[in-house]
Amino acid sequence: MRQGKVAVVAIGGNSLIKDKQHLEVRYQWDAVRETATHIADMIEEGWSVVVTHGNGPQVGFILRRNELAAHEVHTTPMDIIVADTQGSIGYMLQQALDNEFRRRNLYRRAYTIVTQVVVDRNDPAFEHPSKPIGGFLTKEEAERFAREGWPVMEDAGRGWRRVVPSPEPREILEENAIRTAVYEGWIVIAVGGGGIPVIRKENGELRGVAAVIDKDLASSLLARRIDADLFLISTAVEKVALNYGKPNQVWLDRMTVAEARQYMKEGHFAPGSMLPKIEACVRYVEETGKSALITNYENITRALRGETGTWIVP
Repeated sequence: MRQGKVAVVAIGGNSLIKDKQHLEVRYQWDAVRETATHIADMIEEGWSVVVTHGNGPQVGFILRRNELAAHEVHTTPMDIIVADTQGSIGYMLQQALDNEFRRRNLYRRAYTIVTQVVVDRNDPAFEHPSKPIGGFLTKEEAERFAREGWPVMEDAGRGWRRVVPSPEPREILEENAIRTAVYEGWIVIAVGGGGIPVIRKENGELRGVAAVIDKDLASSLLARRIDADLFLISTAVEKVALNYGKPNQVWLDRMTVAEARQYMKEGHFAPGSMLPKIEACVRYVEETGKSALITNYENITRALRGETGTWIVP
């Protein structure tokens, strides 16, 4: 038996960094606390929420620390880095949400479930790294990383970034625990960073791999598997746009799955930016027959009232 309506809310790792000139953890706390107020607004309206989150900048920080400290201590494998960020970001969200619940006299609690996501060990993505990680780089910095053996690519015209394989999420191992918790009314933080990427060996044993799973695709899979009533992606823009950043830009209030597929085919959405978000929403809407929503976290409440945001509908 579920407690009210269930929403999976996916927030970007960049949502935890409001100002690139202030990257210290204390400033990330400010951003997390602000995000928590908007999620609490949903919960106060009767939603039970599973919060998923990105981790791109945070992974980049850990990678940089690895590089700086490599002469003193061992480096950290990618699957362990994702696990580290699940714990740290989960802790921040838990605390911020619980404090917000206390201020509002809401009898709710949040907790984090460290989440493994199974990928196919033969996924072609392992041969073609494409998932941006870490902060944006200048072309000169990107060239230096390339010389060191890191694949790099330009990310949606915003700068250069390092890339790693991004295999398709196939199975969320902690799915039953997440479903049970949210149906009982807990506010759950899960599938952080797209989940810790693991493969099944021929004997069935699990092993972590050096990859990053797209957070939006993994969140969409979770929303479908737990039969969520809403899949909401919180991103940097209030609405989705066609011809984004161009003189003929058009903001979209809503689009059908068929329209979304046509817009993707026409190249309106940039890889590594809006494209995976639209694809994640399309998968959720097609499989469930329900609607998905994309907006920024400041406007979640207004978007749920139909005043803004972009709805993707059957």
